[in-house]
Amino acid sequence: MADRDTLPLPLEVRTRLAELELELSEGDITQKGYEKKRSKLIGAFLPQAPGKGMDPSVPHERRTPVTPGSSSRYHRRRSSGSRDERYRSDVHTEAVQAALAKQKERGKMAVPMPSKRRSLVVQSSMDAYTPPDTSSGSEGEGSMQGEGTPTSSQSSINMENWISRAIHGSTTSSTTSSSSTQSGGSGAASRLADVMGQTHLENHSAPPDVTSYTTDSIQVERPQGSTTTSRSTPKYGNAELMETGDGVPVGGRVSAKIQQLVNTLKRPKRPPLREFFVDDFEELLEVQQPDPNQPKAEGAQMLAMRGEQLGVVTNWPLSLEAALQRWGTISPKAPCLTTMDTNGKPLYILTYGKLWTRSIKVAYNILHKLGSKQEPMLRPGDRVALVFPNNDPAAFMVAFYGCLLAEVVPVPIEVPLTRKDAGSQQIGFLLGSCGVTVALTSDACHKGLPKSPTGEIPQFKGWPKLLWFVSESKHISKPPRDWFPHIKDANNETAYIEYKTCKDGSVLGVTVMRIALLTHCQALTQSCGYTEAETIVNVLDFKKDVGLWHGILTSVMNMMHVISIPYSLMKVNPLSWIQKVCQYKAKVACVKSRDMHWALVAHRDQRDINLSSLRMLVVADGANPWSVSSCDAFLNVFQSKGLKPEVICPCASSPEALTVAIRRPTDDSNQPPGRGVLSMQGLSHGVIRVDSEEKLSVLTLQDVGTVMPGALMCVVKPDGVPQLCKTDEIGELCVGSIATGTSYYGLSGMTKNTFEVFPMNSVGALISEYPFTRTGLLGFVGPGGLCFIAGKMDGLMVVGGRRHNADDIVATALAVEPMKFVYRGRIAVFSISVLHDERIVVVAEQRPDSTEEDSFQWMSRVLQAIDGIHQVGVYCLALVPSNTLPKTPLGGIHLSESKQLFLEGSLHPCNVLMCPHTCVTNLPKPRQKQPEIGPASVMVGNLVSGKRIAQASGRDLGQMEDNDQARKFLFLSEVLQWRAQTTPDHVLYTLLNCRGTIASSLTCVQLHKRAEKIATMLAERGHLQDGEHIALVYPPGIDLIAAFYGCLYAGCVPITVRPPHPQNIATTLPTVKMIVEVSRSACMMTTAGICKLLRSKEASAAVDVRSWPPVLDTDDLPRKKPPLLYKPSNPDTLAYLDFSVSTTGMLAGVKMSHTATSAFCRSIKLQCELYPSREVAICLDPYCGLGFVLWCLCSVYSGHQSILIPPSELEVNPALWLLAVSQYKVRDTFCSYSVMELCTKGLGLQTESLKSRGLDLSRVRTCVVVAEERPRIALTQSFSKLFKDLGLHPRAVSTSFGCRVNLAVCLQPHRLGKLADQGTSGPDPTTVYVDMRALRHDRVRLVERGSPHSLPLMESGKILPGVRIIIANPETKGPLGDSHLGEIWVCSGHNASGYFTVYGDEALQSDHFTSRLSFGDTQTIWARTGYLGFLRRTELTDASGERHDALYVVGALDEAMELRGMRYHPIDIETSVIRTHKSITECAVFTWTNLLVVVVELDGSEQEALDLVPLVTNVVLEEHYLIVGVVVVVDIGVIPINSRGEKQRMHLRDGFLADQLDPIYVAYNM
Repeated sequence: MADRDTLPLPLEVRTRLAELELELSEGDITQKGYEKKRSKLIGAFLPQAPGKGMDPSVPHERRTPVTPGSSSRYHRRRSSGSRDERYRSDVHTEAVQAALAKQKERGKMAVPMPSKRRSLVVQSSMDAYTPPDTSSGSEGEGSMQGEGTPTSSQSSINMENWISRAIHGSTTSSTTSSSSTQSGGSGAASRLADVMGQTHLENHSAPPDVTSYTTDSIQVERPQGSTTTSRSTPKYGNAELMETGDGVPVGGRVSAKIQQLVNTLKRPKRPPLREFFVDDFEELLEVQQPDPNQPKAEGAQMLAMRGEQLGVVTNWPLSLEAALQRWGTISPKAPCLTTMDTNGKPLYILTYGKLWTRSIKVAYNILHKLGSKQEPMLRPGDRVALVFPNNDPAAFMVAFYGCLLAEVVPVPIEVPLTRKDAGSQQIGFLLGSCGVTVALTSDACHKGLPKSPTGEIPQFKGWPKLLWFVSESKHISKPPRDWFPHIKDANNETAYIEYKTCKDGSVLGVTVMRIALLTHCQALTQSCGYTEAETIVNVLDFKKDVGLWHGILTSVMNMMHVISIPYSLMKVNPLSWIQKVCQYKAKVACVKSRDMHWALVAHRDQRDINLSSLRMLVVADGANPWSVSSCDAFLNVFQSKGLKPEVICPCASSPEALTVAIRRPTDDSNQPPGRGVLSMQGLSHGVIRVDSEEKLSVLTLQDVGTVMPGALMCVVKPDGVPQLCKTDEIGELCVGSIATGTSYYGLSGMTKNTFEVFPMNSVGALISEYPFTRTGLLGFVGPGGLCFIAGKMDGLMVVGGRRHNADDIVATALAVEPMKFVYRGRIAVFSISVLHDERIVVVAEQRPDSTEEDSFQWMSRVLQAIDGIHQVGVYCLALVPSNTLPKTPLGGIHLSESKQLFLEGSLHPCNVLMCPHTCVTNLPKPRQKQPEIGPASVMVGNLVSGKRIAQASGRDLGQMEDNDQARKFLFLSEVLQWRAQTTPDHVLYTLLNCRGTIASSLTCVQLHKRAEKIATMLAERGHLQDGEHIALVYPPGIDLIAAFYGCLYAGCVPITVRPPHPQNIATTLPTVKMIVEVSRSACMMTTAGICKLLRSKEASAAVDVRSWPPVLDTDDLPRKKPPLLYKPSNPDTLAYLDFSVSTTGMLAGVKMSHTATSAFCRSIKLQCELYPSREVAICLDPYCGLGFVLWCLCSVYSGHQSILIPPSELEVNPALWLLAVSQYKVRDTFCSYSVMELCTKGLGLQTESLKSRGLDLSRVRTCVVVAEERPRIALTQSFSKLFKDLGLHPRAVSTSFGCRVNLAVCLQPHRLGKLADQGTSGPDPTTVYVDMRALRHDRVRLVERGSPHSLPLMESGKILPGVRIIIANPETKGPLGDSHLGEIWVCSGHNASGYFTVYGDEALQSDHFTSRLSFGDTQTIWARTGYLGFLRRTELTDASGERHDALYVVGALDEAMELRGMRYHPIDIETSVIRTHKSITECAVFTWTNLLVVVVELDGSEQEALDLVPLVTNVVLEEHYLIVGVVVVVDIGVIPINSRGEKQRMHLRDGFLADQLDPIYVAYNM
């Protein structure tokens, strides 16, 4: 593999590569052009991978921009992927190692590795390698790597002592990471300690935990006294639920992994914080109880610190423009700025004379040459964008001063590149809000901007329309002799606007007034001791922050000479700035920690370095946790080269407060700088505790000097009112000074909170009448007025009431071995809010060559290290391929954009590890079941509270008079004979084919005659006795109906069976075989086609064909009539058997007697008002339940015509059903959810074309969905909405409910309009919203629509005539009140008479079909439906004037999952999951050993699979308070669905445990 750095490229090639790279980074060349030229350059030097023969110039699909490094001598010892050295700290690395060792002692966490499909495992190939990229500054800037250099006081740390301390130390209290070395700290630390009077160690133990105890106990140090109590450590937040399911024998890799996960989760863990909430609806999450032992601030209240007087020197200019004028006229030849090319040669020297004349030229042109004379485009005070590349400070400087002279306001921003820069859109919003219409730019930059074919610069996304104006001298006209800018004294007008990116990615503009600009320059001049004509080397970005203040502004005030080192030169030659310091004998240099690191890496090649000329080395990011180690290491190496220790001057700054503090360059080298070695445990509670040096988790800070001259500084509490902190408390630094920003442009509210702060003392009195500015920096003021910065407000994460700093966590993660694992140290840490607390997410780019094992091992180590050092859990750790995190313009990681991608599921990680079990400790308490109250007390309780016992009934069949001729017959076979005599030619059935034309039809007499022939055949060929069982294996159609009545005529018992699917014999045939065997069928009847299929080769491969009973082919029927038709003697004998597979995968057959069958038909006839003159369209499977009854029985009983539409035909023609309904002007139609879904999905975009085809649904008055589940409200609503335009009345759609014990409990036909007045009208189905949390406790609490945790439920239909319902407690069998969720029990003439089982399991049967209540009405015999639901009395009345009772079905008892003592319905969790990401098409959940397993079907690229894991985990936590144990991502169609469109969750579970799903990814959450 050709890693760039190992290639022996000649110097000139490397230099050319570096130039190319620069062109790319400045936008002068497109990515494509760059790659082409680059591959041409290095093509000759690339070794071909054997056998691959791959041309390196062929771009890979997911290829990321490849950026070259350069000049070989700086690259030799640098491996391309080693971690970013800026975080390097040897002590920190040791701390991490020790923390990991400690975890090992505790017993290794066995984390089950996720399983991945082969195609997902990242192939490491030639083009996955990427040479070092451009990354930048404190936002995550660049990384030239090398070995860390040992620090001076390394030897003082005793490793054994440390590790033993780590092992025996406290396992409870929480601490945070040391991101630094502790060199030279002891002196300062002890001074700090004396001042603060804080000497005791913070090592309090955690509060007692109430959850559960394990046997092994751990010694806990208690610092208060010498008594050590031993107590056992409880488990995870919910580990006690993992107890069950041990040793459940299940085959397959999966179950072993799950077992491993369960065991891991059982391992005792640190006691969770006491923040359980009891979820009793009224109160939401309980606010976290603070730990009584946590450290509290005990110091006195701090006083505001005043900086020294700003001593105005007499010859200081009155404004910056005045200074420019002075130097431009007095010493025009003096050098102002020298720029460098990429070889480190001076490119250009800008003198003060040229700066002055060119600035005037720019000022004249922007005021007079834009727009017309009458309407100039720009007037004084208008805002102008400055768009200059990082390698052209001269053009920028001229434009900036030109703006100042013209009195317009410059807004410097980054160059927008062709690729959609992360954050560039927000910059556009800033420009828009500032009203920017003109952008000044350089010629080269203008050429590099993306152009449209006409040569115009397109408008960037989110940007206002801009006029691009090249401000270089040769492009603009000279001002007239008499024109001269007006130079005023500094005043309160805005001088410039500096942009600032917030934590959420939004960009604000900080306005700086002219007086603030001047005062700031004066304060810097005084504190840095700047004098005329000094030379200063600047490596920082000159457009903003420290680089702008020192290198562009203060330098001009003092006529200094700035040597500007572009970023591109630093990448080629990291030593360039040190060489320039030597070459120009510079007095001052402005750098960041990374520049010091880069120099350390490369310095060994240099003999003649001499840094004795430096009197001040300004470290711009001196406030970062890793800068102290850079400073120490740098001093360590370069002290021998003339660098004096007192020269290093860290400073702290922020866009709002400008320079906050800076260490002054002193001549007294004896006074060591201030050091604070602070306990991270203390810091996480916001207090300062000086820590003994050998503690594991400490943060070493260096001071950033004292307050600026003329400024006042105080520290206020980070949240709430700005109250002063105590001396040992961390807070936000606030500065009161003229030299700060004054507002966020255009945002008055935010401005007030930031720039107009009035700090108060403990009694509420203001400490100053002048406002202070918040700096956004967290820290404290130590002894001697030294400022210490411990972090940024933006990087603050408050987890479980404790504060952690993102940078500290980054530092810990990067110190984990192997350190080279993280690609170039590119790592992002942020928090997301899940379940009312912040959760930490760590995203790292992994090296291109790392294996799955490597990544997984590194991930588990990082988790342990962060847990050990910071005592905080990481919620999600994700690894992404190298170079895929969004970048800031300088190449750092764009944090808010990364977070955004994570939350919307488009980060595409290649590895994810979620640890919700460890992190989430604020779940509601598991529900404890209360002992049941006695029956009598329940009755009394209900009476007293005025609650109704939940019961309801349909109309009474006995009292209903109607002209029902069929009533006088006991048997359906008699009804058919009677119809064949009285109305022989009346059409009963019409079957449609997929083209919508009539395939066949049956009149009464045709049906009668065919049935007779079949009866004859049974008698002759089958030699069957009365009451024998016959399996009817037919496709949906008319043969099935004829065969059914033929069986009745012959006195046999028919069983309808779905035929095997010709394309899928292997899975469908065994079910057929099973039903035939279980039903004890003596013979099978079917068509010739299916006969063939049953004897085919495929069939014999699937089942044992020889054991089939005899098969009769009804396509060839005997000619003669039977001698006489069978008449059953007893109506209670069996009419038919109804077999169906339940959602839990149980095959259950129920017995239907003749009495029940006739009662059922009558009930439906009355409810739906069916008469011979009516037509009904049926699009259902005719094999079981209500579908079979409507297809085969009702037309014969009621005489109406049934238009039969086989649902399978809709797969060919989705509009078939609706076209038939429209064409036959049908008023009533029945369908299934799968049919409705097919129409909604398949016809969604075709409503217009259907309308033009004349589809009209306005005659439909009832469209009933036949189902055995909770009504799918979202589907019915979208169906109604979609077809409203085609005339479908929104109230026409309703549902029915049936189950095994009673095939139809409810059926809701509505009556619309005039029709309602004629017959018995059913009221509209009502929808209620219930509280989902109450439902988990089996309670029903109605809430308003849209309230949190509300769940919409639709009534399941009107209760059928002759049906009585009661809601009973499934455990105690007692009746329940209205407000309870319980099992629906039903009593009706058409209940099935029992299960038909081979072994006749009497217990099961009597329980389900003949249950009695344990109290109340104990006489009635009820059948248990196995479904949970509740009744609600509505305000509506039915035809008889009775109040209407609505039944709401919530879900099957078998499917409900008991988790944490609460009852969950899978569908609720699945609905939440499907909503989280556009690529999730279907979801199913089940439990395994009390772990919740979520299976999602992914409709998208496999790259998205891992994005789903965090999203699924988040939503289930947020909405259901459950922790997902396993997330399985599978292909579309893996979740099995039965013929009724219901998910077969148990089949899925079996498939998962047997390892048969071929998942794309399986994540085991820790």
